[in-house]
Amino acid sequence: MIAQTQTFNQLRPDTRVVAAAFAAVVLFGVAWSLLHVGFYRRDQVIDTPIYQRYGNAITDGKVPYRDFAVEYPPGALFAFTIPGFAEPGPPNEVTTGFRHAFETLMWLCGAAVVLASALTLFSLRAERAHVWAALAFIAIAPLAIGSVILSRFDLWPTALVAAAIAALVTGRWRLGCGILGFAVATKFFPAVLVPPAVIYVWRRGGRREALVCAAVCVGVAAAVFAPFLALAPSGVWHSVTGQLTRPLQLESLGSAVLIAAHHVGGLHIRMETGSGSQNLAGSLPDAIAAIESALLAVSLLVVWVVFARGPATRGRLIRFSAASLAFFVAFGKVLSPQFMIWLVPVVPLVRGRRGVSASVLLGLALVLTQLWFPFRYWRLAEEFDPAASWLLLARDLILVALAFLLTLPDKRGDARELVADVPGPA
Repeated sequence: MIAQTQTFNQLRPDTRVVAAAFAAVVLFGVAWSLLHVGFYRRDQVIDTPIYQRYGNAITDGKVPYRDFAVEYPPGALFAFTIPGFAEPGPPNEVTTGFRHAFETLMWLCGAAVVLASALTLFSLRAERAHVWAALAFIAIAPLAIGSVILSRFDLWPTALVAAAIAALVTGRWRLGCGILGFAVATKFFPAVLVPPAVIYVWRRGGRREALVCAAVCVGVAAAVFAPFLALAPSGVWHSVTGQLTRPLQLESLGSAVLIAAHHVGGLHIRMETGSGSQNLAGSLPDAIAAIESALLAVSLLVVWVVFARGPATRGRLIRFSAASLAFFVAFGKVLSPQFMIWLVPVVPLVRGRRGVSASVLLGLALVLTQLWFPFRYWRLAEEFDPAASWLLLARDLILVALAFLLTLPDKRGDARELVADVPGPA
């Protein structure tokens, strides 16, 4: 009876965390509303017409990947199908009904991010100031990200990532890995969080439990893909390879460096549109893309090894998950503005001065992105606009700094994390 009472007390929500979560959801709603007024409404670059085409095709009874091509993994179809019932529309246009339904769905995903982050902070026994500051950062992040958050489905996989992390740190390891598997089947970026999650479970629950969790993760992802692989294997394969073989996208770090060399040294570069984005074309950009991919692979391996060599605490899981995402964004050969959304629910959860510094860097990166996207985007793409070019390079370098900041060793910090960490139920 005493043990049951202690467990209940550990899991009972802290009223201060509940209050902070409620306030953050309200603040998030205010920020979301402000995105529909003033300068946020100007020069938007939207993807919702593509989503409506997918959604209307599905509601018309067509099978994705077989009857029409889809750019994204099967888990993403949820974000297109539900709004697709709202209002049909002509190709390459978005109807008011679809837009409202899609934005409502994304708002709900954003609210889920806030609530999942609050649960994670509660499990971390975060200090009151950290709870309020982290949730406030997440809530007002849409204003720093800008209108791109309204017309991209990235809040859906981001909500899954936030829920997976919350489950892992509260000791629901299999549930967390299962949600993470679904997130991977929705958009591929959560795959970089799978190794830290499995390492964490291995260190805390043993090899057998880690293997079970890894199997759950892979099994859920496979179950999401399986029906579509059975119906349209070539269509699914084309979708996957299309994402993996994309050229050097305009906003990536390598592209930003080449554009800077163009302005400083007169380097000849050219832009081509393809694979759903604007990219730099030619042998040099292709070589830079290969180098970036190699750097990314090495960086992620280092992050995972460093995590495995230290104590397997909740706080370090959060920090190295954030580092994995930061390196994936910073060194990827594709870096679209919506990728910044992925970092929002993880970076502010990092403890201590490192967490404060990381949040400042992330906030600066968000604002720098909005200074050129969407308002100067086409000038950047078509004319390599100098102002937008330097803002782009500054943003990308800040993301690199963020990734390294989150990875740098800190023995004192790790020791404090070990003392503060309280084992949870498996």
